[in-house]
Amino acid sequence: MRNGRTLGVIPARLGSERLPRKPLHPIAGRPLLEWVWRRVSRFGVFDRVVIATDATEIVEACRNWGAEVELTAERHESGTERLAELVMRDGWAGYDVIVNVQGDEPFIEEAHVAEAVAQVARGFDIGTVAAPVVTLEAWRDPGVVKVTRRADGAALYFSRSPIPHRRDGDPGPEELQAAPYLRHVGLYAYRPEVLRGWSGMPVSDLESIERLEQLRALSAGLTIGVGVVPAAEGGVDTLADAERAEQRLLSENHT
Repeated sequence: MRNGRTLGVIPARLGSERLPRKPLHPIAGRPLLEWVWRRVSRFGVFDRVVIATDATEIVEACRNWGAEVELTAERHESGTERLAELVMRDGWAGYDVIVNVQGDEPFIEEAHVAEAVAQVARGFDIGTVAAPVVTLEAWRDPGVVKVTRRADGAALYFSRSPIPHRRDGDPGPEELQAAPYLRHVGLYAYRPEVLRGWSGMPVSDLESIERLEQLRALSAGLTIGVGVVPAAEGGVDTLADAERAEQRLLSENHT
């Protein structure tokens, strides 16, 4: 269900610790960022989609694809801060909901975006989604962010650690297929005023430890509604992830 005018923003930072120059990393003949933009641009949930980046090289590449793009400051340490700069500029006002779409999620689903937006409509400050973690390997992997929720769907905590901890041993295969064993999908929806408030907050201790920006919002008392979706493909963080993404794109005959 639509909730007013919705802007999709894909933040793209050229620097990356695990996969150098990640937005421009070639996958099946196109840069990773282009795959994300092409997919998201087709989503009916968005009234407009723009890429926000810190690099003139990415700006030039985006214009070659026909993508709308804005150059933002290099100083930003998170996608949220980059979005906040963008929406305060002339020409980007008037949207009821802003959605932060991670630039390394080439298989994101429109239903996931719609569910995140729906969480904002339900009254949460921020909306996001999670999917069953499925495997013990993913549950233990610090590169996979896990989330626990209250009964009403509000996030209790996000962590790189395997949560919730099961005192009597590892969760079984059936348990990992459903809540409360959930992995976070990198996607946020918020109203402009919440976005601006979040970006202006000081970095929290928990955020610094876990390197998860959503913990800044939780520490400050903002509510994050977490919708559960049946399944979600992981993002591209490593060369191995990029190779798996390429195999899928080629198998699906994407061009």
